[in-house]
Amino acid sequence: MSDEKGWFAPKKFGYGSGLPTAWQGWAVLLGYVATAVVAGLMWESGDEVYTVAGAAIFLVATIAFMLVAKATTPGGWKWRPRKGD
Repeated sequence: MSDEKGWFAPKKFGYGSGLPTAWQGWAVLLGYVATAVVAGLMWESGDEVYTVAGAAIFLVATIAFMLVAKATTPGGWKWRPRKGD
């Protein structure tokens, strides 16, 4: 990503992204949560086809969300130790 602002804040310590810092990040997070809810409802429907489809949708949405968060976090995902460790 070319700009340093990013959509998600880097974690202060640990690995990964923190909360969104831009409206685009909040939109991606909201879309992911909505997709996860729909996939969960499909999973709980009791129909075997919907259960498998719900699990597949949830898996694809999670991977896509993680890739977007990683690509739009300034400095990328890396281990950030606590101060004093």
